[in-house]
Amino acid sequence: MSGTDTLDTEALAAPSHRRRERRGSLQRLSDRTPLRTKLITAVLALVILALAAISVASTYMLRTTVTRQHDSDIGSVIQYFNATNHLPQHVALGFASPTQGPIVLGLQEPGSQLSWDPTVNIPGMGSSDPLPQLPTNGLWTGKQAGSTAVISSVAAQRGPNTWRVLAETVTVTDRSTGAQSTAILVVAVDIGDINALTMRLLLFDLIVGGAIVVVLAAVAIGLIRTNLRPLNDIELTAGQIASGHLDHRVPEGDPRTEIGSLGRSLNAMLSQIESAFHAREASEQAAHRSEERMRRFIADASHELRTPLTTIRGFAAHYRQRGGASRLRPGATAGATAASPSSRTGPAYPLPGASPASGEALAEGLTPADLDHLMSRVESEATRMGLLVEDLLTLARLDQQRPLNLAPVDLLTVAADAVQDARVVSPGRPIELDVAPGTAFLVNGDEPRLRQVIGNLVNNAITHTPAGTPVRVKIARGILEAPPATGGGDGAPTVPAVVLDVEDDGPGMPVEQAQRVFERFYRADAARNRASGGTGLGLAIVAGLVSAHGGTVSVRTAPGQGADFQVKLPLSPDALVVDDSDDDLPA
Repeated sequence: MSGTDTLDTEALAAPSHRRRERRGSLQRLSDRTPLRTKLITAVLALVILALAAISVASTYMLRTTVTRQHDSDIGSVIQYFNATNHLPQHVALGFASPTQGPIVLGLQEPGSQLSWDPTVNIPGMGSSDPLPQLPTNGLWTGKQAGSTAVISSVAAQRGPNTWRVLAETVTVTDRSTGAQSTAILVVAVDIGDINALTMRLLLFDLIVGGAIVVVLAAVAIGLIRTNLRPLNDIELTAGQIASGHLDHRVPEGDPRTEIGSLGRSLNAMLSQIESAFHAREASEQAAHRSEERMRRFIADASHELRTPLTTIRGFAAHYRQRGGASRLRPGATAGATAASPSSRTGPAYPLPGASPASGEALAEGLTPADLDHLMSRVESEATRMGLLVEDLLTLARLDQQRPLNLAPVDLLTVAADAVQDARVVSPGRPIELDVAPGTAFLVNGDEPRLRQVIGNLVNNAITHTPAGTPVRVKIARGILEAPPATGGGDGAPTVPAVVLDVEDDGPGMPVEQAQRVFERFYRADAARNRASGGTGLGLAIVAGLVSAHGGTVSVRTAPGQGADFQVKLPLSPDALVVDDSDDDLPA
């Protein structure tokens, strides 16, 4: 491509680039302009355009009306001359003569202007009045006789007036010589200063239109501000919501209007956003609490499992260090101690229950009684660890929401068995079973799990109260409200239920401990639990099993007033059938 072609291409591209820049500037200006300014400007622009169109139309109608009124008059004169086929005898060639009325007749010689005929004098018109300024380019109406031309507006030879002219090419005979020549017959009427009239009309339209624009601008500003006030409220509310006030809502108007419908839609959207935000916040808090519980659970589980494992390892190491079964001494007594320092491979210290009766016993190694004691301790610690693992597996199954083996269960029988077992375990403690009369205590549940629930509650009361403290197990009919997860609370649906209470007269608990008593591995008195071998999972298992059965568990306690653990389970439909059957029996 040559240099000239490159310059031509750049020259063609430059205007297009400038147009794009102008459009871009206008677009940016429009984007920066507030909506109310755009609306006011658009309204005023439309009004101004409408007033301008009205002014132009009125001016045109004024000119048309004025000219058409005279066009009919001068047209009838030409038609008369054409119909009679003779020209007015009183009009001389090159002169104009007024008639009765505003019409002027004249015969124009080609190339010259008309002048007043001095021989004709009509009152009101004379040689001082200006005649129309006609064209002088020969036979401008046409060379053939009868050719006509209408000139809508012709200026006067002097002054501001305007003439309406109708002209026709005619043949004129000289009266003195009889020679014929071609001239232009002119019929004209003075319509006055039509331009001044038009200007006055335009000025009037401008003044009235300006006043209308000013008044309409004030009204439009007020109306637009009033009607856009809801949008201002929406803008203000949006700013407050952006600042973190999610509970704010925009004012709602009539839903049949656009702004009212917009406000309702925005409020619905804001409610969903607020719910989603709170749900996310609650989820994050729940995840944080779950993470904290999981860390605490792992730490507590590791500690609980480490305790029996450490004990088992200690006794196993002790057994190995004392020589094991190969160092057993036949006939040794149960009171023998470990081997003497001269013959043992590990440190010498007496076993629990052994007495250093003689140096010979220390030197001879383990006795069968020592071995039995070691194995019993290993077995008890392994049993303890097994119970902990079983509890952990139970909680894991509950977390996985594994289905239960549901069947009708007589809760009274289960409670009676638990009380009987507790009396055997703690014979010196008064343990009572209090049963409300007049009903069958049937529930749909997993019987082994329900036995575990009542057993854990009774065992908890025995373990955490001083020896001899009374324990009472009560069973009665009651009402179970729907849990909060399903809409429980005031006005929530209720169902018949079996209410089981395990009460004690122990030291009780403060509110802080009662709120956490169903947490996993939580201990109100860690030292006492460790002495009793508890894992801190019993009440957590109770809460999980009761929830899996569709029931609730709660505790009422206070320092020095004992504790009451209450379980509510939905009553089985079979119990309602039994109750109805009892009502039908004859008295």
